[in-house]
Amino acid sequence: MEWIRPGVPRDREDLRRLVRDPRDREDLRRLVRELTEPLIPHFRSGGARPRIGGNAAHYSDAAAELETFARPLWGLAPLGAGGGSFDHWELWRRGLARGTDPGHEEFWGSVTDIDQRLVETAAIGLALALVPEAVWDPLSGRERDNLRAWLLHAIAAEPADNNWRFFPVLVGLGLDRVGVAYDPAPNAARLDRLESFALGRGWYSDGPTAQRDYYIPFAMHYYGLVYAALAGERDPARTGRFRERAAEFALDFQHWFASDGAAVPFGRSLTYRFAQGAFWGALAFANVEALPWGTVKGHLMRHLRWWLRRPIRDASGLLTLGYGYAQPSLAEQYNGPGSPYWALKAFLPLAVPAGHPFWASEEQAAPPLPEVSDQPEAGVALMRCEEGRQVVMLSARQHHTWVRNGAAKYAKFAYSTSFGFSVPTGPWGLEQGALDSTLALSEDGIHWRPCEVPRDSTVSDGLLHLRWTPWTDVEVETWLLACPPWHIRVHRLTTQRHLQSAEGGFAVDRDEPFHRVDTGPGRARVDSPAGACLVDDLAGARTGRLVQALPGTNVMAPRTVIPTLVDAHAPGEHRLACAVLGVAEARPAAGWPAAPTLEAVTEVLTRHRAPEAARLLTTLRSTPPVV
Repeated sequence: MEWIRPGVPRDREDLRRLVRDPRDREDLRRLVRELTEPLIPHFRSGGARPRIGGNAAHYSDAAAELETFARPLWGLAPLGAGGGSFDHWELWRRGLARGTDPGHEEFWGSVTDIDQRLVETAAIGLALALVPEAVWDPLSGRERDNLRAWLLHAIAAEPADNNWRFFPVLVGLGLDRVGVAYDPAPNAARLDRLESFALGRGWYSDGPTAQRDYYIPFAMHYYGLVYAALAGERDPARTGRFRERAAEFALDFQHWFASDGAAVPFGRSLTYRFAQGAFWGALAFANVEALPWGTVKGHLMRHLRWWLRRPIRDASGLLTLGYGYAQPSLAEQYNGPGSPYWALKAFLPLAVPAGHPFWASEEQAAPPLPEVSDQPEAGVALMRCEEGRQVVMLSARQHHTWVRNGAAKYAKFAYSTSFGFSVPTGPWGLEQGALDSTLALSEDGIHWRPCEVPRDSTVSDGLLHLRWTPWTDVEVETWLLACPPWHIRVHRLTTQRHLQSAEGGFAVDRDEPFHRVDTGPGRARVDSPAGACLVDDLAGARTGRLVQALPGTNVMAPRTVIPTLVDAHAPGEHRLACAVLGVAEARPAAGWPAAPTLEAVTEVLTRHRAPEAARLLTTLRSTPPVV
């Protein structure tokens, strides 16, 4: 979507280049301003509580409006620190003064334990650390006293036991910069706890959980790199570890991006959009050359360009809730109307000088990478398909039952940069369930249970294994095998009840007439202008159909169709096996790509190095297909 701020004429070609095709430091400076300025009309007189929409998050309106106020600072503070101009600093200064004044009607309220307000203090801490001349120095003595008191109270609040422990640390960095004394011991303990989440090979968990999603790059590593840059001389051993882990993590994280800059949609908080790529800019801020600087720059710039070609803003220029388009059903219970502005974390490298090698280096194309990358810490394997133009993530370990639609966001079998994934809109039928890239089971053919909590998972040599139990008397053992551009799914279903099954491929945009479809015994295939998906049953027992998912379920396309294999199963043991292919670009004019046969899969497994390969091979050979 292109838009022009009212009253500011701009050459249309210049606007197009800025909004859709940023290339250099000056483009990103201007882009921060273009993203922030649509917020200005929504500030009230005090400047502390801009209101841009109804708040449907679990926290109060005051906290939601603090969020809208604070999150732009992730971009504005680096902009100012790097010498970029911004015409509205006075508004943010006024907001800091009024929002921390208990006697003012726009007071944000005190920060309590595990409080959304604590999340937003991190951006204020960064602003104090990077641009005190803009947000601290001009305040009056009384205004500084109020801000000091509010932040000192916040820094004493108890954070959640995950990346939140970084928030008081960032507040401390800001207080250090403006000369406010505080007890550093609690922050040192928080940093110790954060380091205890390190898993090796540069990976963290986000607290004592199964999550290994974008909170690792855009939170755990991002805040660690900010700390490394700003506290390096005071805490050299710790900041050295933060830098080393980030450099090692980059080697894995580069596999999450397709050659056009698209990142794999996966996990919660996808409404933060180009925060997905913020890690690359944080490397520059902390001067960590994890990859050649031109490669790091390319990862960030391509990612921003990919996003800026999507309709992620409304007509006034405000960022919307959603992923590839405005999609409120994707939001978490902790997403308010200002939540998407965490995307501005991507602009951290604006704080480094123009002569830094990140900016001085010529942007490089995505480097050639292996077709399959095992990342056992995350329980995933990533496949590069179509010469890197699509990345498919196979997932076997992660789950999250607290967030909205957690099973869809974590526990599906495959996630694609081209086809995304889908979230359900209701409990009734396959159309509401939007069951792409998963196997779901049902007793009545109406209410379906997909994999929600995988267990006993392993990842090795492109072979993933997991178990899941949709009922106490039903167990499914699943293997996922990367065979780029295909992936193979095998399930051993053991049930004591009569069940129906539905196994979906990728969700394909249905807005334009299909080129061709093919459904029937053993196959469900669709070829559309937006891409093709094939789901071929290797045992030949299931029947193919096309499920028209309800609109607004898929994160990439508003209206999709899901090629799906369906069957019925009596009590007993059953083997299900299929090959799945998603192709986003040009397909042959005639004929369908040939799927791997069951014989070909067993031949591959005889040479496979993964420990689980032998068990899968035994399963394929010993359990006859149920027909």
